[in-house]
Amino acid sequence: MADEQNRSKKLKRLVSVQRHMEKMAEHELAATTQHRAEVAQSMEVVIQAIGSIDPIHRSFSQNYAERFGRLTIKDGQLESIQQIQEMKVLRERTKGDRLEAHMKKAREQEERQASDQAIYDLLEITFAAPASSKVQSS
Repeated sequence: MADEQNRSKKLKRLVSVQRHMEKMAEHELAATTQHRAEVAQSMEVVIQAIGSIDPIHRSFSQNYAERFGRLTIKDGQLESIQQIQEMKVLRERTKGDRLEAHMKKAREQEERQASDQAIYDLLEITFAAPASSKVQSS
């Protein structure tokens, strides 16, 4: 029985750790999303420079085109990373939910065993009391 009570406590600690891992995965995803937004903003700036009628920008159009190409590749890489991180967040969340369900079941089982034990103890006391009073009367 003590082992069963420890089971829910152990599962509770595991749920806590799993939720922490879920938060870490969410933070990684948020950082990647932010980085991707920064790349998109840089791409907009480069597109504006390419489309500019200013003669200085025209002389650097080749450089802008190369920069835009690199930013496009970087955005594609970040998109792949973002998809992987989204799957990781979902996986960690699912693990946490599953552990939490197991913890609740273990806690219910412990409570059930504790109430059963209390009933057994009460029955034992009830049946033991008349026997001891009969012994004292004789």
